[in-house]
Amino acid sequence: MKRKISLLIATIMVLTTIFSFGVSVSAAEKTVIKWATQADTTPATQDLIDTFNRSQSKYTVQWVQMTNDSGQMHDQLMTSLSAGSTEYDVISMDVCWSGEFAAAGYLSPLDLFMYKAKLTKPLFNSGSLAAGNYAGKQYALPLFPDLGLLYFRSDIVSKADAEKLVSGRYTYTDLANMAKSYKGKGGTTDGFVYQSKQYEGLTCNVTEFTKAFKLTESGLADMKAFTTSDFVPKNILNYTEAETHNSFINGKSVFARNWPYQYAMLTESVKPSQVGIAPLPNGSTVGGWLLGVNKKSKDLEGAWEFVKFAAGKEGQFIMSTKGAHVPGYNALLTDPAVLKANPMLGFEGFKNAVLKTISRPVSAQYSKASDAVQVNVHKFLSGGQDLSTTVTNINNALK
Repeated sequence: MKRKISLLIATIMVLTTIFSFGVSVSAAEKTVIKWATQADTTPATQDLIDTFNRSQSKYTVQWVQMTNDSGQMHDQLMTSLSAGSTEYDVISMDVCWSGEFAAAGYLSPLDLFMYKAKLTKPLFNSGSLAAGNYAGKQYALPLFPDLGLLYFRSDIVSKADAEKLVSGRYTYTDLANMAKSYKGKGGTTDGFVYQSKQYEGLTCNVTEFTKAFKLTESGLADMKAFTTSDFVPKNILNYTEAETHNSFINGKSVFARNWPYQYAMLTESVKPSQVGIAPLPNGSTVGGWLLGVNKKSKDLEGAWEFVKFAAGKEGQFIMSTKGAHVPGYNALLTDPAVLKANPMLGFEGFKNAVLKTISRPVSAQYSKASDAVQVNVHKFLSGGQDLSTTVTNINNALK
């Protein structure tokens, strides 16, 4: 009897050892994909990674948490990528970085991967996709977009004008006429506020006024007309996002161009029920983040599998419902769970804006190009340079 028990115990120990060995071998066989992305105060990023890892028998993603200072993150990635390092397989990028990274040869083109996966461009946010396209090749897909919006006081603006704004079928001339007409009503002091200081926000606004630099001359002429009008603050050339949202949420302005975050700041001074949202006349500049694959990754297939998941319907659902981000996968714009997590997505004007996003210039030297736009436009708007010279300098900078 004792002998049988001993044999049974020995058999169990052997089977346990074999099973444990098998599990460790299986785990060891999983290829680690390292994703460099920022810290996240919401559960979205971790849930995205966990969901992907549970679905995989071949790959497992590890989160390499980067700084939330985008400038520092850019420099850290550049140091790694320029050295040909393989420490990151997938990288998150501000929409402005993709052209620089692609031109330097740091990113792997995704076109063939997308073709094989039957992922066509209309599936994704147009502005984000444009921001990830360099020299005719697609190098990045959306992680989550951000976009410029027109906020307006729906309790001041007429129903007919509100409908025109929400549809997007209006011009900057129309907006100027409305701003002039409604200024002073409802206790306001200004008709329209936006970002016009010499910094990156000015590049975003110029992109919108000029329809992504397709209408550079007429768009800049419109900006000058706004700057010198009596319906914007006298110090509009010093306005950033902060001055803009302070003006609007405190009831000082009828119209404001700003990012989605402003909606969450509405208080008792101006309630959400008093606010409408609309697309901008020539399209809304896209912001946010993209996903790309390090060309030096030791497993391009595995890196793509994660990018495909994160930018696809399932991954974008997680980012939208867990992090309240705008989905970069267009089909989710009408998903009930996504709308519940971010009520703004249900606004007709917001939906119209998402479908009309445009990109800032995609350049191998974006910082230099953006600086040239800011310097020349600010000089023109402040009266220190003529329109023709400004247009020529901008065109040269964007070549």
